[in-house]
Amino acid sequence: DRPYPHDVTPGALNSEPPSDAVVLFNGKDTSQWTQMKAGKSVAPKWPIKDGELEVGAGTGSLQTKEKFGDCQLHIEWQEPSDVDGTGQGRGNSGVYLMGEFEVQVLDSYHAHTYADGQAGAIYGQWPPLVNPTRKPGDWQTYDIIFTAPKFEGAKLIEPAYETVLFNGVVVHNHQRLNGATGHQEVPPYDLGVTEGPILLQDHGPKHPLRFRNIWIRRLKAYDQPER
Repeated sequence: DRPYPHDVTPGALNSEPPSDAVVLFNGKDTSQWTQMKAGKSVAPKWPIKDGELEVGAGTGSLQTKEKFGDCQLHIEWQEPSDVDGTGQGRGNSGVYLMGEFEVQVLDSYHAHTYADGQAGAIYGQWPPLVNPTRKPGDWQTYDIIFTAPKFEGAKLIEPAYETVLFNGVVVHNHQRLNGATGHQEVPPYDLGVTEGPILLQDHGPKHPLRFRNIWIRRLKAYDQPER
């Protein structure tokens, strides 16, 4: 008596989104995105070059116009082949779920930094299980399955969870999130909030990198029949 899954056509080798995905960036425009300035939504200033989205070099972070809760997110990113700097200075950015929970973007190919700040980390909380980073100049892939927090009124009854595949390798397996993302702190949950934008971080002009092939699927649970 369980619901029968509906058919979905998968993309070829993850290069194309599945048929039920919301395409957030198709290499042509930023119509799905906005930037916030003084509390107001403005047109994105991140340039598109060769079908790829360049970080805005200090113009501010990008976020989706739509809000998402439980979801599957696919995103590809690339550090410059000549990335310079040390530690957190090597192409620093981040992919935020609900605008609050960051998976770190950084060059961590034979490049040392603190464990919960390297590429693939749930920033400030959990290091990745392994480090499958490719060398700078190669494209990196995140596939993130996100379970939003659940509340009864303003009471948290279930934290958020993330499963993250980094270049096809599991680096977080249904990992509990202790709160929102912060630097050397874990801010509390925004009580009652179960949806938010996908946010791409602009860490400033010294951190150039590119994104491409961004799509997302909303995940809807079904009621389990009583046994």
